[in-house]
Amino acid sequence: MLCLLSFHTIEYCCSTSNDTDPWNYLDSYCGNITYNPNSPSGSIYRANLNFLLYNLSSHASRTDNNGFYNFSTGDDPSNKVYGLFLCRGDVHTDVCKECVADAHTRLLHECPNQTAAIVWYDECLVRFSDQTIFSKADLGENVTRRNPFDVPGPDWDKFKMVLINLLHNAADEAANHTMGKKFAVQEGNYSTDQKRLYTLTQCTPDLSPYDCKSCLREAIMDVPACCSKKQGGRVLYPSCNLRYEVSSFYDNVSSASPNSPGGPPPNSTEGNQNLVEYVTVRFPHQHILLITCIIICNLWKILSGKGRSPPRAAFSIAVPLIGVAVVLFVMALVFLKRRLRKSYVAMAPETSAESLQYSLTEIQIATNNFSVDNKIGEGGFGRVYKGVLGNGQEVAVKRLSRSSVQGAEEFKNEIVVVAKLQHRNLVRLLGFCLEGEEKILIYEFVANKSLDYFLFGGFNLDILIQICGVDQYEGNTNRIAGTVGYMAPEYTRWGQFSLKSDVFSFGVVILEIVTGKKSSDFHQSRDSEDLLSYAWNHWRRGQTLALWDSSVGDSYARNEVIQCIQVGLLCVEEDASKRPKMASVVSMLNPGSVSLPTPHRPAVFRSNGSESRVDELKVDQSNTQRISAPSSVNDASITEPYPR
Repeated sequence: MLCLLSFHTIEYCCSTSNDTDPWNYLDSYCGNITYNPNSPSGSIYRANLNFLLYNLSSHASRTDNNGFYNFSTGDDPSNKVYGLFLCRGDVHTDVCKECVADAHTRLLHECPNQTAAIVWYDECLVRFSDQTIFSKADLGENVTRRNPFDVPGPDWDKFKMVLINLLHNAADEAANHTMGKKFAVQEGNYSTDQKRLYTLTQCTPDLSPYDCKSCLREAIMDVPACCSKKQGGRVLYPSCNLRYEVSSFYDNVSSASPNSPGGPPPNSTEGNQNLVEYVTVRFPHQHILLITCIIICNLWKILSGKGRSPPRAAFSIAVPLIGVAVVLFVMALVFLKRRLRKSYVAMAPETSAESLQYSLTEIQIATNNFSVDNKIGEGGFGRVYKGVLGNGQEVAVKRLSRSSVQGAEEFKNEIVVVAKLQHRNLVRLLGFCLEGEEKILIYEFVANKSLDYFLFGGFNLDILIQICGVDQYEGNTNRIAGTVGYMAPEYTRWGQFSLKSDVFSFGVVILEIVTGKKSSDFHQSRDSEDLLSYAWNHWRRGQTLALWDSSVGDSYARNEVIQCIQVGLLCVEEDASKRPKMASVVSMLNPGSVSLPTPHRPAVFRSNGSESRVDELKVDQSNTQRISAPSSVNDASITEPYPR
């Protein structure tokens, strides 16, 4: 008796803590037209469909969309897909989110190759199509359900009249909602003993009042055919739906209708049948608990001496039983844990376990699928987009060129190292995305823009992000990328880079700041004078102050201007070994610093159209000379950060 009591107690605890799914599946429809997911166009459509369904799921948790959201994706009409979800007007956001997530999974499972599909739940509707489905009433496929119990004969005539009036009133009310949800509930008495009838109507909010009312009236006309003399019924269209019951089935607190007085809790026969189904369905962990309980009870009898086995035999039986009981109990816990987590599995995106990694779908949503409107820049290694993550954080997303030859593991290791760098003058790396051929970097978004914006307005200076072996201070590369005018000559000619390559780029920026001229302005033709030659010629002639940006006027310190130009020229010397280190550059720029060295001619030098000592920079991978230098890939090393 004690065993049975224990089992029922355990069973009750499991069933109550095991809350049944908060959504109720009704029906689904898969379109007649299919696509081949293995074909080029079919694979694109499937990718767009996955992106769309994930987008719908992610928006179902928001409280500002009134339980409705539509979205389309795809650049070509042949692979464009449209989708939407509609949650019942009285359900909580959490239930809406879980219902849409379950619909996401179910649609892909039940309609794997269809170009259009719909799934109906009691709490939500989700659909997609290769044709536009927005802002128009769809009276195509529909689903009807009815309560199995009849209305008592004497009440039917009054019941029918009240039902029709309530449904039409609710339809008019829902259609006339110009903002928010097109949702309404109505209720009234249908007998002399105050028996109540409850009705609900709803349309997708993108419908016009006329289309909403037309859709609901079509649904009302279907009621006699499906649900005549029944205590309850429902008609579901893709764009609208209605339901009625003799007991309350909606949440009076959350419903939008002002005509929703409090009612008793749901107790309809249909609801009771659902409850019976939920109670009678048993899962493996409950059988395991029953067996475990029986074993424990028998073990108790043996050890207490109430059994007939001698002591030695008792222990020989008890030890295996204890082992089996422990194993079964652990198995029960595992089953229970999986059951409790079930509702969340469908919502989990396919993301990496690494804390810094984002899924490609998240980035596509954040950037509106890399929309041109979100593009904020482009450089030698890819394009930069502004995006907004699911938590509302603004980010800058750099989509690296697909021609990169770097391996996935190298990419991950270097990202982890770079993410550790924290400095108020460095834009923080938040994470990355690595899926298929995509390599994407996610940075914090700097609202004040960059230095080049304040110097040159619309000019976009290309800040290079060359990811090399993280344990290298110097080395070689077989890919030259960047903006001509900022790259050091040893890098462009031989693919050799070092800390002094950054010093060269910094020197160019100093000269741009002082002169107010862009380096790119000097590269319009082969014979034009470049920025470095322009600065060197003025320095050599003793006309240093003539370099000063005239737009600033006369409000400047003469010595500081000369000092900055001299430091800039020192940074752009052709011989990398003669360029100062960045630590020395910082000291040189401080007021009252020690006397500066005399600069030599810069790396790229033209004298008013004459031939230069260094020809025009060419980036030619096939002719790049490789200079042997030790290099390796180490997933645990950290590069010492230097100022840039």
